[in-house]
Amino acid sequence: MTSQYVLAIDQGTTSTRAVIVDHDGRVMAMGQMEHAQLLPKAGWVEHDPLEIWANVRQVVGEALAKAGLNHHHLAAVGLTNQRETTVVWNRHTGVPVCPAIVWQDTRTAPLLNELAGDSGQDKYKQRVGLPLATYFAGPKLAWILRHVAGARAGAEAGDLLFGTIDSWLIWNLTGGVDGGVHVTDVTNASRTMLMDLRTLAWDAGIAADMGVPVAMLPQIRSSSEVYGYGRDDGLLAGVPIASALGDQQAATFGQACFAPGTAKNTYGTGCFMLLNTGERPVLSQHGLLTTVAYQIGADKPVYALEGSIAVTGSLVQWLRDNLGLIASASEVEDLAATVADNGGAYIVPAFSGLYAPYWRSDARGAMVGLTRYVNRGHLARAVLEATAYQTREVVEAMEADSGVRLSELRVDGGMVANETLMQFQADQLGVPVVRPRVTETTALGAAYAAGIAVGFWSGQADVAAYWAEDKRWLPRADEAERARTYRLWKKAVTRTFDWVDDDVSA
Repeated sequence: MTSQYVLAIDQGTTSTRAVIVDHDGRVMAMGQMEHAQLLPKAGWVEHDPLEIWANVRQVVGEALAKAGLNHHHLAAVGLTNQRETTVVWNRHTGVPVCPAIVWQDTRTAPLLNELAGDSGQDKYKQRVGLPLATYFAGPKLAWILRHVAGARAGAEAGDLLFGTIDSWLIWNLTGGVDGGVHVTDVTNASRTMLMDLRTLAWDAGIAADMGVPVAMLPQIRSSSEVYGYGRDDGLLAGVPIASALGDQQAATFGQACFAPGTAKNTYGTGCFMLLNTGERPVLSQHGLLTTVAYQIGADKPVYALEGSIAVTGSLVQWLRDNLGLIASASEVEDLAATVADNGGAYIVPAFSGLYAPYWRSDARGAMVGLTRYVNRGHLARAVLEATAYQTREVVEAMEADSGVRLSELRVDGGMVANETLMQFQADQLGVPVVRPRVTETTALGAAYAAGIAVGFWSGQADVAAYWAEDKRWLPRADEAERARTYRLWKKAVTRTFDWVDDDVSA
């Protein structure tokens, strides 16, 4: 039987999807399930790794059933995942020692202050491209080893394994306790704060500083190669597991941002913009992250500057779930359209502190500029505008670091269906915003990387050939009004600083 398709598993912050892609880059079928967001304390965000693994099996079965396919039809499986989210599990039982600590979680702030000492937030930046921040996986692992009963002893005895979600899923997909492969790829490893950007190897010195035994870390591999094969008792029996990329890097690959200077922004739970900088890492001077964009097999790695924004789509969820102003996320655009502007209201969603370009763990969310005139519509509009303002801040930092003026921005993710947001984004950036015909770019990127690894596609030229534009928004805002609203946004951001102190740890 000819293998005509590639399956991508897209394990995200709020849900898991399985997407079947044909040789022309078309999405043929999809399965999707949400998983629980566990919030045991203020600032803590957790997931159940066993629930995620169960959901992966469920959505793979759903996608295959919808397409009328089975594992014999698949040339390869690719994986893309929420990054930084940290899992530690027992290699003999397959049971996690605690819930996964999600990338949004802020519990590691005291540990980071201890690590920084007199060296400050950029202590390891020259080696790993990242500031000391609650975002990253290494400190989350260090917290588990310190605070979960038996974890330190288990790790030192060689019984425990660490991984971001890609490692956890690949281990389970390839056999689990019966010979599961313990690997990660360079993109996910670059989000741990434990990998040297230039050698693409674990930094033993940083691991020692954090109290992390190197033996529990996965082997670092490229983003596109065969890691192992689907377990014999599963729906993917014998299928090559052939790619792993962090979700934002996968979207960069799926958007065909292969040339230095090309950029994409993904609008999901958070917003993540990546700018391809080529085969050399560029250290940011303006609050951005240096990360690995992708590595195809034995090719040289390609690097990127990244602007990470913690809260964008999840702010719409907050409006729905916490405030009850809308019944579904899709209603936010209609509610925002009931007013002409934000009525002077600004919402700065520093729920997990501020990420790029500020990196302020002490910040917390603020709603400012309120008067009795402000109504539900103004708040809905302020929620959408917050995403565009935060993106503009990241773009300005990228232009300052790279010396290149952005000519257009390729966009993807769930929020790009929101016409009001996309137009406001173009207005704030002053450049065209471009949506591709297929917006499942994260899953596509994982599928393409896996297909390339097994020869299903010949290379990146195929990816570029299948990319096509769907819609383009052109800036049309008055320059004076654009400057005024952005000035007020910047003023609002300063109101979030210094909220967390010794007796306010949330």
